Amino acid sequence: MFHPLVVFIGLRYTRHRRNRFVSFISAISMVGIALGITALITVLSVMNGFQRELRERILSLTAHARVTAEAGTLADWQALRDRVLSEPGVVAAAPYIQSEAMLLRGEEVGGALLQGILPEAEAAVADIAGQVVTGSLAALRAGDFGIVLGRDLAYQFGVEVGDRITVVSPRANVTPAGLMPRLKRFTVVGVFATGMLNYDRAMAFAHLDDVARLFRLSGPEGLRLRLADIFQAPQQVQALRAGLGNNLRVQSWADEHATFFRAVQIEKTTMFVILTLIVAVAAFNIVSTLVMVVTEKQGDIAILRTLGTSPAGILGIFVVQGAGIGLVGTLLGLLGGLLLAANVEWVVASLEHLLGMRVMSPEIYLISELPSEIIPGDVLGIAVVAFLLTVAATLYPAYRAARVQPAGALRYE
Repeated sequence: MFHPLVVFIGLRYTRHRRNRFVSFISAISMVGIALGITALITVLSVMNGFQRELRERILSLTAHARVTAEAGTLADWQALRDRVLSEPGVVAAAPYIQSEAMLLRGEEVGGALLQGILPEAEAAVADIAGQVVTGSLAALRAGDFGIVLGRDLAYQFGVEVGDRITVVSPRANVTPAGLMPRLKRFTVVGVFATGMLNYDRAMAFAHLDDVARLFRLSGPEGLRLRLADIFQAPQQVQALRAGLGNNLRVQSWADEHATFFRAVQIEKTTMFVILTLIVAVAAFNIVSTLVMVVTEKQGDIAILRTLGTSPAGILGIFVVQGAGIGLVGTLLGLLGGLLLAANVEWVVASLEHLLGMRVMSPEIYLISELPSEIIPGDVLGIAVVAFLLTVAATLYPAYRAARVQPAGALRYE
């Protein structure tokens, strides 16, 4: 079927010199396939980068896994930490308290998610210190009632390092005069920025002992864990649950953000299917090209048949022609897609500068830049699917060519 002579004739038919319209349709098919593959590689690379950036930024402030008590606080968290650290795959553990609180300064009122941490232990679990842009996380010392705010939260209250802000606990005091809110003045000792509005506008950190005193807790609510491999977190959590017993709750980062990352994965799959349809439309333009070539080459097909070429050989000629068009379009699309995906941040920045507008506004999106990550497996899958679609588009015209009868085709020659 793919004898060297068959391949030679098929490639020769690809460059149709007598009928410029057929050559034009072939070129349009190549360009359509190339543009579809370029779009597909670029979109999937951006979505991969988006997923990577979100995962890294989320995990810079949250732990790979958490161990919490079913109710109340951990009775002996130091012993529990030593026990957890003895488990294989657990690199570090740090105690924490997390609760909603209200912040007051002047007439400005707002809510925040206040986390009590031990700065020296937290550094081994999450990279909070690396996100601090002014001040220092190490300035959080027990009894000083210092606080580190997100950048947008600090901007909302108009505070800087050294300013004071009031933190109101949702746990009120019961007095003879009725319920009285518990509040304490904290000093801003740092401001952090992650680039994610949900964190920068809603999170604050203070020393574990100070938060425990404010909320009247006897100890931490749980432990934040760092694992050797974040992608093995679900399996590691299963092992921890079996080893720690039923009175403790163990969750991984995948459990906490499962809905979000599942939605991102579904969106990526949906975009792959939609953009593959664009490639399919361009690929099936090859059908019209080959049908016109088969109609025009009736005489040539008949002569080849009389010279001894089998129907399978005729089929192979037109499969080679269509596959050649698809191969060139696929290679051009791979080149364009890789170039665009590798430079998409520069392209977007140039468009923003030219148009005077923000494509990724931090007010709308979780991140303010358009990242990109090229995964070789995705690129290879796109290339294979696109090429198979072009080959599939050649089968019907090639089958029609193989059924041409020499006597009938030469009757009017």
